[in-house]
Amino acid sequence: MGGVYRIGRVLRPRDGIALNLQNLFKWLYVGLGVKRWLLLMLLSVAIMGLGFAYLLRELYVSYTFPGWVYWATLQFFPRWGRGVLFVALASGLTVVAFWRLNRSLVSALLPVGQRQDALVDIVYSARAAQRGPKVVAIGGGTGLSNLLRGLKEHTSNLTAVVTVADDGGSSGRLRRELDVIPPGDVRNCIAALSDAEPLVTRLFQHRFDDDAGPTIGGHSFGNLFIVAMAGVTGSMEEAIRETSRVLAVRGAILPSTLADVTLVADLADGTTVRGESTIPQGGSAVERLMIEPEHVRANPEVVRSLVEADLIVIGPGSLYTSVLPNLLVREIGDALLISRAHKIFIPNVATQRGETDGFDATDHYRAIQEHMRGQNFADVVLANSNLPHEALPDEMQSNPVTAPGDSDYGDARLMLADVVDPENRYRHDSTRIAAAVMRAYHERDLREQLAERLASESS
Repeated sequence: MGGVYRIGRVLRPRDGIALNLQNLFKWLYVGLGVKRWLLLMLLSVAIMGLGFAYLLRELYVSYTFPGWVYWATLQFFPRWGRGVLFVALASGLTVVAFWRLNRSLVSALLPVGQRQDALVDIVYSARAAQRGPKVVAIGGGTGLSNLLRGLKEHTSNLTAVVTVADDGGSSGRLRRELDVIPPGDVRNCIAALSDAEPLVTRLFQHRFDDDAGPTIGGHSFGNLFIVAMAGVTGSMEEAIRETSRVLAVRGAILPSTLADVTLVADLADGTTVRGESTIPQGGSAVERLMIEPEHVRANPEVVRSLVEADLIVIGPGSLYTSVLPNLLVREIGDALLISRAHKIFIPNVATQRGETDGFDATDHYRAIQEHMRGQNFADVVLANSNLPHEALPDEMQSNPVTAPGDSDYGDARLMLADVVDPENRYRHDSTRIAAAVMRAYHERDLREQLAERLASESS
């Protein structure tokens, strides 16, 4: 009954000791940034011990000790025997002290629910994430937040770029009433990248019921929090930074532009609709998407992050109302094209009613390519390979997005992977999509190394 419990089996006390010893030796792993300081600490202790030895020797030769000191200092052992004994005793005490220090730090610094995780594992994960590639993700809605939730386990050098064209729901109301950047996509990204307590994240995503009254009914608590923070700090940009700091967000969340923009769509039936929330209800396919005003300034931090990125991920998210509005900001589109980063485009796993009816992965790619003045904007198209055997429910008016291997993806390479959420076939699975993205990124490195080797051998 006193054992350490894990799912599937019971660990006996001796197993717990072995596990603790295993965690202790993990502090010697490469990349933790701990060994150098441990060595410095051991060197300082050794020098201190040498100093004490000189002092004790001087005392020993200048003072006559009573007889019991002979037995207390083990002088009946040879000097080499005493040296080995003291080194072994000191080593054992050091291991026990370090082990107990690890447990004390875990219990003091981590929430109760996380105390089963070794501190060394947490430090190692954080160090590995800090050394991860610089990733910029462009999108919006649940697609972007799902991607970010998975990517934060691979790198903390994350930048999420979100649209400011949202004019529906809680975000639209706050935008119209308070003249602020719509906070909805920002809120979703903060919740996805936050390392705060799960209860705090749930609170941030809490939405008040409509019967709460016309003032707060329908609003998300996180939206109200961000807008209130803007009132305290004086700007939405500073509000996003401070909210991210309060909720321990890994990475940065940046609006694509700080200007007030409106989406305008020319439809296939010849009509024109205005407003992000009206486009899916236009009743006809989108032929051309624009923003007004057309020549708005991009957020300078977004342009800089794109130029400095190692990896840029476009999507997933609503094609015409989440992904493309970011790229229609001319400076962002230009920065994407000139960036030397590896670029991956992720189409949705299911079509979206009113936006991408009947689209496959090629149609998603071409829609963005046409709005990017015909330029190839991606190196890889990462599409879902796990298609359902049965059709999706008719009431959802949605179909799986297929990825024909013989279609034209420009200069991009088609990569198929099982990235769908098994419990919700309309969304990507955070862990799977992040793993596929990082695999595509590292494969690029291997391809470049192989090309360089072949070029050097041929020359």
